[in-house]
Amino acid sequence: MIKAVIFDMDGVLIDAKDWHYEALNRALRLFGYEISRYDHLTTYDGLPTSKKLEMLSVQNGLPKKLHRFINEMKQQYTTELVRSLCRPRFKHEYALSKLKAAGYHLAVASNSIRNTVELMMDNARLKAYLDFMLSNEDVEQPKPSPDIYLKAIKKLGLTPKECLIVEDNEHGIRAATASGAHLLVVRTVDEVNYNNLIRRIDECNNEV
Repeated sequence: MIKAVIFDMDGVLIDAKDWHYEALNRALRLFGYEISRYDHLTTYDGLPTSKKLEMLSVQNGLPKKLHRFINEMKQQYTTELVRSLCRPRFKHEYALSKLKAAGYHLAVASNSIRNTVELMMDNARLKAYLDFMLSNEDVEQPKPSPDIYLKAIKKLGLTPKECLIVEDNEHGIRAATASGAHLLVVRTVDEVNYNNLIRRIDECNNEV
């Protein structure tokens, strides 16, 4: 039986993909680099900034000595965007409050840094419903490694089959699948609603 739901954040609970894309490119443009929207959607989506910068060094010759500064500037720009654009969504508040009231454990496991996760969950008014939040700083290997989901499952004191993971991108889906947990794949944040969540939970509970 499903006892917990673990949510990815960007693209699942927060419609922040464009914020990350805009913030990173704003930092990269300081040095004449840029990620195209096509490459963002097909290659970089869902990866932590540090990994994106490593890939840009290999593929586009971005000097590694710039990584730290670009990463810091990207996080600063992201924070500015989150503070101005991140707002509560009734669908999400309703869904998480209903699941919490029904006795489900709820958690977030994100490839973003801890400060971003906490800021977004605060601004979206979702932190009160969560047992805990994990960021890419809480594991050695970020998604697509399953480490963050395995850590979340262990922290919940449950087995993978007692958990449902909600994901939206290739790297996260690979991580969730490798963890052994059940999976709900969504295309947009609007698909993360109570009806879809409880329907998937019922499906998982009825699997033989």
